[in-house]
Amino acid sequence: MRETLTHKIIKAHLIEGPPEPGLTIALHIDQTLTQDATGTAAYLQFETMGLDRVRTELSVSYVDHNTLQSGSENADDHRYLQSVAARYGMIFSKPGNGICHQVHLERFGVPGKTLLGSDSHTPTCGGLGMLAIGAGGQDVACAMAGMPFYMTAPLVVKVQLTGELQPWVTAKDVILELLRRLTVRGGVGKVFEYTGPGVETLTVPERATITNMGTELGATSSIFPSDEATERWLRAQGREDDFRQLKADQGAEYDEVIELDLWDVEPLIALPHSPDNVMPVGEITGPPVDQVCIGSCTNSSFQDLALTAALLEGRHVDPGVSLTISPGSRQVLEMMAERGDLATMVKAGARILEVACGPCIGMGQAPPTRGVTLRTFNRNFEGRTGTPDALCYLCSPPTAVASALDGCVADPRTLGVPPQIRMPDRFPRDDSGLIFPPEKPSRVVIIRGPNIKPIPQREPLHETLEGQVLLKLGDNVTTDHIMPAGSKILPLRSNIPALSEHVFEAVDPSFPSRALEAGGGFIVAGENYGQGSSREHAALAPMYLGIKAVIAKSFARIHRANLVNFGILPLTFEAPADYDDIQQGTTLKMEDVFASLHSGSFTVQDKTAGSAFTVASEVNRRKEKMLLAGGRLNLLREQT
Repeated sequence: MRETLTHKIIKAHLIEGPPEPGLTIALHIDQTLTQDATGTAAYLQFETMGLDRVRTELSVSYVDHNTLQSGSENADDHRYLQSVAARYGMIFSKPGNGICHQVHLERFGVPGKTLLGSDSHTPTCGGLGMLAIGAGGQDVACAMAGMPFYMTAPLVVKVQLTGELQPWVTAKDVILELLRRLTVRGGVGKVFEYTGPGVETLTVPERATITNMGTELGATSSIFPSDEATERWLRAQGREDDFRQLKADQGAEYDEVIELDLWDVEPLIALPHSPDNVMPVGEITGPPVDQVCIGSCTNSSFQDLALTAALLEGRHVDPGVSLTISPGSRQVLEMMAERGDLATMVKAGARILEVACGPCIGMGQAPPTRGVTLRTFNRNFEGRTGTPDALCYLCSPPTAVASALDGCVADPRTLGVPPQIRMPDRFPRDDSGLIFPPEKPSRVVIIRGPNIKPIPQREPLHETLEGQVLLKLGDNVTTDHIMPAGSKILPLRSNIPALSEHVFEAVDPSFPSRALEAGGGFIVAGENYGQGSSREHAALAPMYLGIKAVIAKSFARIHRANLVNFGILPLTFEAPADYDDIQQGTTLKMEDVFASLHSGSFTVQDKTAGSAFTVASEVNRRKEKMLLAGGRLNLLREQT
C-alpha cells in the first residue's frame, strides 16, 4: 500500500486502534517538551504518578514564556522546573536560552520521531519531518510516564507546492495564504502534509514557519518530508547523524488535495483580530503604525533576523514607531552578534529584547491605547497584546521592516532589490544554556516556592447536573478569552485558586465571583470553542470554579481533550438552532447522566423556559471512564 508520510510515522508508533480518520488511536511518544507557562502544572501532575524517571527517549523543560521577573513567582517556578527536571531525568533549558520550538528545531528534533508538547505550536518541528503535536500538560505528563497518547486519527491533506517564491514573498505569506483560503477552522481533525517540487525551494526554517502557524488552521499537525534540505540543516547544526530521509510514497492517496503555486503568493497581512482575516498588503498600505515587533516562534530564526538586519542597514526607523526584535535562540543571538547584525539593528533604532517569547505572549511591549502594532507572530486575538483596544496585524519580517521604516503599513516591494541571505555551513553550538540531568537524580531535592499550590481535583461525576448558564458566548472563543496570558496573570499559573480569579476577565470580569456564588454551572458557546493555545489552565481554572459542562456547537481539539482531562463535560448541540434559544442566566438540568454519557446523548431541561433539547457527548469508553471519575488524574489513582 502506498502511504503518506504521516501514515508511515503513525504506523511506526501505533500502539492501539486502526489509523482510520475519526477513530481513536494510541501512539508511542518519543520526545516531549514543555514551557514554563504550562510546565509547572504538567510536572505537578507527573509527580503524582510516583515514577522515578521519565520514560521517553528525550524530554525537555524550557523556560521561555514567564521571563519577566517582576516578583518572586516566576523565579520560583523556574527554580521548581529546574529541580524537577534534574530529579526526573529531563533536560532543562534556562531562561535566555531560547524559545522552545526554535531550540528544539536546532538541537533535538529528529525526522520520523513523535514529539508531544504542552504548547500548541509544537508542530514547528514538522519542518524537520517529525510528527509533532500540541497537547495539554496532563497529556504530556502521561506521555513522560510512558503512557500512550490518545488522539483521533486525522485526515491527511496533501498541500502540493509548485514553483518558487517571488522576491519579497516569504514562508509567512504562504501560511497566511492558506489561512485566507481555509479559515481558522479549516484544519480541524487534519494533518497538512507538504509535497511537490516547491518543497525543495524552502529551507528548514521556512518550513518551520509554515508548520508552526498551521496550528492557526486548527490542524492536528503539519509536516514536510525529510530531504536534502533537512540533511543540510542537521549537518550545519552538527547533528548529521540524526538525518533520515523520509517522504510519502509515489502515488500515495490523500483525503484532500490543495494546489499552491508559490509564485502566485504575494505579501499578505492578517488584520485584527484573527489570523485568517487576511488580505494583500498592497491593498491596505497607509494606516499609521505605532509599534512593530519582530520575533516569536514563527519568525525569529537566523534567516528571519539576518534578513531584518540587511533591510535595516543604512536606514532608520520612523520616529513614531517603536521597533522591537526578539531573537529565537541563544544560537541566533550569538550569530547576530558575531556578524554585526545587532549593531546594525541598534543603529537603525531597534530595541533588542530578551531571547524569549516576550510580546507574543503578552509579556511586555503592550502597545498604546488604540495603538496599531504589526507583529511577525502567529496570533492577533483581541487583547492578546496586553492592550484591550489595540489593533494587531500579523505579517512577514520584510513587511514589518518596511512598515517600521515608513511609519505606516507598507508593502516590502517598495524597498527595491531584496538582499540574499545565505544559510551558514555551520551554526555555532553552545549548550551552556542547557542543564542535563545529574548522574544521581534521586539525591535532588525539589524546590517549591510559596506560590506553587497542588493541582485541585474534581469529585466524581454526579448522576444529576443542575445549574445556571453562567456565560453565553459566540464563535471562535479562544483560550485567551477563557484564561488570559500576559505579565499580570502568567505568574499565577502554578496557583490555580489565584489564577481562577481571572477566568473570562476580558469578557466578563464578574464571571469568577458569579460562578463561585452559584456553586458552578454551565457555559454555552458557538463554533470552535477553545481555539488557540494548548493551555490546560483554560479547563483547570473553570473546573475549580465549578463548571460542570460546556455546551457548544463545536470544540477545538486540544481544549476538548483538556476539558475531559479535568472532568468537565464537552457537549455539542444536536440541533445547532437550540443554541439561539438559550439565554444567559437560564437554569439547566440533566438527569440520568451516567446512562446518557454511555449512550452519547443527553436530554437537557431548560427549567426557565420550560422546554428541553438534546446534546451529544461524543466520547469513547476511555474518556467516559475519565469523566465518571472526575478527571484523568482521579482515574489514574483508582487504577493504581
